[in-house]
Parts: sequence; C-alpha cells; structure tokens
Amino acid sequence: MTSTYIAAESGAGTEDSLAARAGVADLLARYFVTLDDEELDDAWARSLFTQDAAVVFPMSEHEGVAGMAGYHAAALSAFAGTQHLGGPAVVELDGEQAVLRANLISTHVHHARHLSGEGAPAPLFVTGTFVDGRARRTAEGWRLSRLSFRLLWAQGSPPPRP
Repeated sequence: MTSTYIAAESGAGTEDSLAARAGVADLLARYFVTLDDEELDDAWARSLFTQDAAVVFPMSEHEGVAGMAGYHAAALSAFAGTQHLGGPAVVELDGEQAVLRANLISTHVHHARHLSGEGAPAPLFVTGTFVDGRARRTAEGWRLSRLSFRLLWAQGSPPPRP
C-alpha cells in the first residue's frame, strides 16, 4: 500500500472515492459474515466474486465463480461451526480496481465426533490470518477478484483428515 491512501483527499471525486472504498470494505465484511451464517450457493458466490475470481488458502485454492460456493461449503463442513472476525479493511483504489488488506481471526468449532478418544483435539481451532485481496467494479457493483490468506498463528488443531 502506498501513502496515497493515508493522505487526505481534496477536490472532486472525494465522495465517490470514499463510497467506493466503503463498498469494497463492505464486500469483504459480507464475505466473512456470510461464511458463518448463510447458505453458500451460486447466488452467494455471484454476489461476492467476479467470474474469474481466485481464493487462495494455505491448504488449497479455487479459481472461478463456478464451484466457489461448493468449495467453501466443503471446507466449512469440516467444522460444527465457525466465526470469522475481520478487522477493518484498508482499501486502495486504482480506477475500477481496488487492492485490500485486512486481518482475520477465525474460530472453528470441532464436531463432537472428533472430540472423544485418545489424542482428540481441543474443542476449538483458532487462527490469525492476514488477508490480501483485489476487487473490481463490475456492472453489478464491486466484486472480489482475488483473496489470498496467509496464516500468522494457530491455536489448537485442524480437524482430522477424513
């Protein structure tokens, strides 16, 4: 990020710029919130992502809006519940494109079936993650075109492999 984001803006376009930044930040916030409490279907994916979007996690990735909902639903089904708490996004605009950065703390609740027996994990798997992203203005509004997650720390254990 450059210092142009931090510098005070003046003149025409300031309100448009602020509205665009707020729109991109809201898009990321909606992504985090809906992961925990929404049905992840194709309409969900289209409301958040461009057709050519990529999501890159440390353990896997997915490209394209087709299959994006299923990809997320499958990953989240490994847990009984989740909560994604995103910090405010820092957004830098470049015309019809935006670059964003945010912090994310994710709490994952293990299924009860994983919590019994010898060597069972603690009930929670919590991660601190740094999120880099890009968004693009489309005819439908701002959409995420890339999200990349970098694990900074973890507490507990991921779920056992099936």
